[in-house]
Amino acid sequence: MPEMSRRALFAGSAVGVAAAMLPATGAAATPTAAPKPAKARPKVTAGCASYRAEYHHTVPDGWKNDPQRPVWINGKYHYYYLYNADYFTGAVGTAWRLATSTDLVTFQDGGVAVPKDTTPNGDVWSGSAVVDADDTAGFGAGAVVVIATMSPGGGTDRQEQFLYYSTDQGRTFTNYGTDPVLPSPGAGADFRDPKVIRDGERGRWVMALAEGTKVGFYHSDDLKKWTSVSDFVKEGLGALECPDLFRITSADGTAKWVLGVSANGKGSGLPNTYAYWTGSFDGSTFTADATDPQWLDHGFDWYGAVTFEKRLADGSTDPATRYAMGWLNDWDYAGTTPTIDCDGFNGTDSIVREVTLKRTASGAYYLASQPVAALADHVSRTVNLGDIEVNGSRALDYTGTAYELTCRITWNQLTGAGLQLRRSADGSRHIDAGIYRDFAFLNRRGAVNPDTSGKWQESHTPFDPSAGMVTLRILVDRTSVEMFVDDGRYVHSTEAFPYLVDTGLALFTIDGTAVFRDVVIREFTV
Repeated sequence: MPEMSRRALFAGSAVGVAAAMLPATGAAATPTAAPKPAKARPKVTAGCASYRAEYHHTVPDGWKNDPQRPVWINGKYHYYYLYNADYFTGAVGTAWRLATSTDLVTFQDGGVAVPKDTTPNGDVWSGSAVVDADDTAGFGAGAVVVIATMSPGGGTDRQEQFLYYSTDQGRTFTNYGTDPVLPSPGAGADFRDPKVIRDGERGRWVMALAEGTKVGFYHSDDLKKWTSVSDFVKEGLGALECPDLFRITSADGTAKWVLGVSANGKGSGLPNTYAYWTGSFDGSTFTADATDPQWLDHGFDWYGAVTFEKRLADGSTDPATRYAMGWLNDWDYAGTTPTIDCDGFNGTDSIVREVTLKRTASGAYYLASQPVAALADHVSRTVNLGDIEVNGSRALDYTGTAYELTCRITWNQLTGAGLQLRRSADGSRHIDAGIYRDFAFLNRRGAVNPDTSGKWQESHTPFDPSAGMVTLRILVDRTSVEMFVDDGRYVHSTEAFPYLVDTGLALFTIDGTAVFRDVVIREFTV
């Protein structure tokens, strides 16, 4: 559960942007295409245009933030997330709301599963759910057990871990008394976001817990009593949050353990997303391959992310692939979104990704990401534009507010190349994505966006210009852009709030000619 003044945010400090945040240049454009209406969505206020995402998961109403790691129960992923139904009334605090899915593209709302304010300990923060197949906790084989942070007294100074359990396949939960299963070590301590996994080899449970600038590791036989066994310390990234711990196998057969955290590296020019280390884990201690972390996303808006097991058709787990999803927002401006004004909600998730372990030419390992494969099952329209040669700027004969674009850009000599997404009719407003000299970038400065400071407008990742080629896969939705570079080696996720009438698309180059090859646009119905 992220830190700082979140409780004030939950108290209803919502800020709409449709009217308040106008771009510096350009008048409102004439609509060139009407966006497709969302299906099976909550109604929009009469007379308003909807900014609700077309194919990303969104909360039905009120507020959402941190995803909680989904668990597999009877052929479905059970996805819980932090939810505040009282966001607009000023009441604080979060519950856990449930959504289920078979393909991780379409989600069915299951309502509140772990309620807030039903015990003296108040609301429920981040944690994790596990399926207790062997009845180690005594609630029955197959019971779903949640361990989550709560702060008795309603503040943030005393953070402790509490247990809830479900005997109806994760639909509703009962508190296991009002005492913590892991008490606070002291007032004012960061002590939150437990991530629990089953160590089948050693027959016990392992917890990773965010404790300021360290991740603490704990053991338990029954999920009710926990013993501290080691720490992993990393200074310079602020308070570490939402830890993650998993094992994954690369195509070359190498297995690595991965420790992840949500971390704020902005002060050092690093992302404020999901930092991770590859390494080894002996059941008690994690040893990193390198001191500095890598990042699973280099954009501005992929926080509180979780990874979880990919289940195969027979119910077994794929050792070579993890799924991942994050909250498409940032605490610097979490209350700012146009979805408040007409749609009555604040909370959108990233597309679910498939994460694999890959090896560089130098022998280092990293995590690569691609959008979940099942997205292809929801394609409603495909536009094949083929190969397009560009020298300067070229507007395409396509309009849309929500789509995926894939292409491979090749060149002999140039300074930069890319795309103008969600472009206004007069060309004054757009979101830019592409490469420039030795970096890939995603720039939202030309569109309405939540960052009023102007500091967080363009994200960068390394790029080798000598390659003469780059592959881009870009997911555009009404309030977000996610760019996957070179088969997901790097990803940029960012919020942006273009006017719904800004539906154009253009290609551009700088100081040279490039060919945009195999340009394909796909639209989705969810």
